[in-house]
Amino acid sequence: MRTHSFTVLIGLLTAFGSASIAQTTNYPTIGQVVRTDARLDNLIPKDAKIDVLASGFIWTEGPVWVRPRAGQDGNFLLFSDVPQNTIFKWTEKDGVTTFLKPSGYTGLGRYSDEPGSNGLTIDPQGYLVAAEHGDRRISRMPLNGLGGKQTLADSYQGKRLNSPNDVVSHSSGSYYFTDPPYGMPNREKDTTRQLGLNVYRISPAQADGRRTVAIVVSDLTRPNGIAFSPDEKTLYVAQSDPANPVIMAYPVQADGMVGKGRVIIGKEQMAKQGLRGGFDGMKVDQSGNIWATGGGGVVVLAPTAGTGPYDFLGHIRIGGATANCAWGDDGSTLYITADMYLCRIKTTAKGF
Repeated sequence: MRTHSFTVLIGLLTAFGSASIAQTTNYPTIGQVVRTDARLDNLIPKDAKIDVLASGFIWTEGPVWVRPRAGQDGNFLLFSDVPQNTIFKWTEKDGVTTFLKPSGYTGLGRYSDEPGSNGLTIDPQGYLVAAEHGDRRISRMPLNGLGGKQTLADSYQGKRLNSPNDVVSHSSGSYYFTDPPYGMPNREKDTTRQLGLNVYRISPAQADGRRTVAIVVSDLTRPNGIAFSPDEKTLYVAQSDPANPVIMAYPVQADGMVGKGRVIIGKEQMAKQGLRGGFDGMKVDQSGNIWATGGGGVVVLAPTAGTGPYDFLGHIRIGGATANCAWGDDGSTLYITADMYLCRIKTTAKGF
């Protein structure tokens, strides 16, 4: 979800040049790590800095780290600039280059302020899976581009999706995604809207290649970020509604559907930390800790026994609207997309 509340120092822009996608090995830093619980020291070193790797974008989203596989390159980051309808590629050596354009809208003329791809993931087969706003679908494609894109889902019971926002793959071959209205020309009031604001599951492919689409969650007002626990027994969904910012946890059932959800962090917990606004994207580390964008940065939560909220460990405070994050390098670097910036912080956690 795109907002315009960034409050960082304008001096950062001059480090890169106005509205540029410039690179330097002497990266400027931004923000701070706010430590609420001593356990955060085991996840983020006390001297950790938030590096700004690139700037000059319009609204960065959906970062995903690509590992090398047989027959394909790797060790690079992909991320979306939703308004620019572009997926960019970043490496330490070459900086930012264009990977795919158009990334989410292949029609003619202007569609909306946010026509491009949003959330990205790599599935177990090594395909790049994208939540596309303008084409209103979940797609996948080989990273080398050969063969083009395949549509995994663009409708439910004959009705078009809204603007898929984030997507996660499951080891079973299924995909789960959120479908708020943010990419539509008039958002929730758009006259072409045909469906509610739901969370969906795309089934594994059948013998003939067909897949089915089912609603797994239908009672969230703004479903957004989505992730699995390390054992894939829990589906997490973040809500970006500022009036009711929550992250929900749902037990995953044997048939791929989900059971009753519970709140693991909500408005009261955020207010206690002096944070406001809804949640956006999130990732989970190998220990089950949740790293979720919200409150102008990334909140870090530790799972607890029972059915109560998770423990609030701290906040990687970027200073403004922060969209998403992803584990990269050896799994301990957290890459963060925030407004016009691409950032990273080195951790001692290991990403899932």
